[in-house]
Amino acid sequence: MADEKVSMEVDAEIPEESEEPQDTLLTLADHQYAIQCPLYSDAEKLAAKKSMMDIIEKRAMAPYYEYICSVMGWPKDEPLVKKMQATNEKEVKKLQDALEDAKKKRGETEVRDAEVAIAKNFATIGDKKLALEKFKEVLEGTVGTGQKIDVVFIIIRIGMAFNDIKLVKENVEKAKDLVEKGGDWERRNLLKVYEATFLVRVRDFKKAADLFIDSVATFTCTAMYSYETMVFYTVITSMISLDRISLRKKVVRSPEILQVVQEMPDAQKLIQSLNKCNYDDLFKVLVPICNTLKKDRYFASHCGWWLREIRIVAYSQFLRSYRSVTLGSMAKTFGVSLEFLDKELARFIAAGRLNCKIDAVNLVIETNRPDAKNSQYSEIIAKGDALLSRIQKLSIELT
Repeated sequence: MADEKVSMEVDAEIPEESEEPQDTLLTLADHQYAIQCPLYSDAEKLAAKKSMMDIIEKRAMAPYYEYICSVMGWPKDEPLVKKMQATNEKEVKKLQDALEDAKKKRGETEVRDAEVAIAKNFATIGDKKLALEKFKEVLEGTVGTGQKIDVVFIIIRIGMAFNDIKLVKENVEKAKDLVEKGGDWERRNLLKVYEATFLVRVRDFKKAADLFIDSVATFTCTAMYSYETMVFYTVITSMISLDRISLRKKVVRSPEILQVVQEMPDAQKLIQSLNKCNYDDLFKVLVPICNTLKKDRYFASHCGWWLREIRIVAYSQFLRSYRSVTLGSMAKTFGVSLEFLDKELARFIAAGRLNCKIDAVNLVIETNRPDAKNSQYSEIIAKGDALLSRIQKLSIELT
């Protein structure tokens, strides 16, 4: 009974499995962006630099330290470089000895594990070139599909950390091929997050939104970023990509998203104001939302474009309810000046983004909604004429 009691106490003290921490290289990339972004305060930049240096010194990241000093124009601390290089050399020798031992005394599995450990070590210290070379050797070896996918995910994170979009694109495609050949359920879900993040970088928010939404209930990719961050990305990409019905079903009424955005007042207000047609509130919350986007290294370069797209979504949603509406009434609804709205709508109408026209004399906006049935009918007639023409030409050739 005593032994049983001790056993139960030990089991009770075992903690639950914790989530994987963010990849160190991505953490450092976030700090680097914070130091370079003008929206961060001097205190925040100093804190980011301190955190960056703490990580570099703790992990003896000599290659990364030299890289970041070169990029940021910082003077190198030569004694620190030599100290970290000595630690790196010692670790490399230890891992190399383990590999030689595995080749002599152990099987293929142990050899593969030793090779992966060497590649991971170079990734850990931020040596991009050597890490990629070693991971390439691992992928070319007799590694199982699951392990290959895991290696490709590491390479994608390296590409994200060093802003190598070409490397990310190549390996996202490689991961998709490997997953189709034999990826398990968990790796398929991880791939959705990696691909969605890549699609954000190349400004394909429609596909990114679909992948993010699919990942909300199954997210485990904490090596990239937190669940809260992923939910925020889901909201931002979905707002300009989904139609109103889909947005309400997949985002506005999603219990997982609602639970998280309760802690994000701006994101919650963004969702609810568009859903409830409170356009004045929507335009007010766009300011803090854009500041958040500009502080995010994945979304910063798309902030201006996203702001334009969300305004078009709001204008289209408002005008869909009217055949005509005065410019003054619409300006009041959106909480903007008549002059601003006149110029804004004229620009979007000229670009073909809004189906309406402005009566400048009477200051009235007249909607010009395309008739879906007539459009389909015209398309069928055009295709039918083209088909008949091709049949006539074929009959002439045959005769």
